[in-house]
Amino acid sequence: MEIDTATIKELRTQTSAGVMACRGALIEAGGDIAEAVKILEKKSLIEAKKKVERIASQGRIEAYVHTGGRIGALIEVNCETDFVAN
Repeated sequence: MEIDTATIKELRTQTSAGVMACRGALIEAGGDIAEAVKILEKKSLIEAKKKVERIASQGRIEAYVHTGGRIGALIEVNCETDFVAN
């Protein structure tokens, strides 16, 4: 089945999914955008479950104090690898 670019663009606008993911979902749904949205939601839930088990054990803690010392922020950002943390 051939899916036109306008349909892919419309699905991408609704879901913010990648081009190939949208194209695959549209082919699987037979060109129906509503069904393709359901397919993408189902796939993203499966992918999210896989990522939940991963541990973000690396990261950084940074502090900022604004001039005058009345405003400050302390931020912690975690990631999976030390390469990303640096």
